[in-house]
Amino acid sequence: MTARKVIIDCDPGQDDAVALFLAMSSPDELDILGVTTVAGNVPLELTQRNARMMCDIAGLTDMPVYAGCERPMVLEPITAEYIHGNTGIDGVDVFEPATPLQQGHAVDFIIDTLLAADKGTVSLIPTGPMTNVATAIQREPAILDSIHEIVAMGGAMREGGNRSPSAEFNVLVDPHAADIVYNSGKPVTALGLDVTHQVLSTRERVARIRALDNAVAVATADMLSFFHRYDTKKYGSEGAPLHDPCTIAWLLRPDLFATRRCNLSVEKESELTLGHTAVDFWHVTDRPHNVDWAYEVDADGFYDLLIERLARFGGR
Repeated sequence: MTARKVIIDCDPGQDDAVALFLAMSSPDELDILGVTTVAGNVPLELTQRNARMMCDIAGLTDMPVYAGCERPMVLEPITAEYIHGNTGIDGVDVFEPATPLQQGHAVDFIIDTLLAADKGTVSLIPTGPMTNVATAIQREPAILDSIHEIVAMGGAMREGGNRSPSAEFNVLVDPHAADIVYNSGKPVTALGLDVTHQVLSTRERVARIRALDNAVAVATADMLSFFHRYDTKKYGSEGAPLHDPCTIAWLLRPDLFATRRCNLSVEKESELTLGHTAVDFWHVTDRPHNVDWAYEVDADGFYDLLIERLARFGGR
């Protein structure tokens, strides 16, 4: 089987970090052409460093990492230190990574890589605000020919919002970018809060990860031990949802998820519902179907996959 070529666009974030680890543990299935970073959970100067730290921890210091957009396309920046901590990856000690930050802008890397690729051969995996991907599409529409699919973490239907009453964080931060991505005309799989809130990092699951006793697993467990504090306190849940790794899990094991083809429209104007994703799950309108909306996941299967892959990094 030929590995699927992917560009991972992220804003680490503990859950982005775990998504990177899951992807890096799966070279037979995923050929990571590069990691691009965007402002989101924390400012860009931290997200690019955090991505490079994860490459170091995983032993992939030759991974190309690029810094991208510092702010959304139209709106003022929003960050989430109150969830992720001041570093974005609280739970692990911060260090200056050996993995270098590549010269050039992430948007230019996305454009250049896609223009050089064969038709329909590269998958884009945005796990943060979609500013980099949307800017690349807007600046050079010809890249669409090379995109095989887009697998995005963003949006919510039944779960409401996690930063406003009606909006998921990634879409709220840059609804204009999300609108461009969801309406790009390419196959889009959207994994929103409806599924990510089903994959909770309970204490038992975190303990299973820590018991693997390798550097990646311990870092994952340390980050998740911090990450779950907000959700358990605010919502009384058993652990924090692992949002972003759902994108990678879907690429590796789509059978773990149930999806429905439907229309997703992004609210870009309303002060009250800015960033809301109107998911026409029951096809009550005649709007064109532009996404495969994920609504159910086998949570135990998800964690079995994650633990099996993290075990590939060995033991101490």
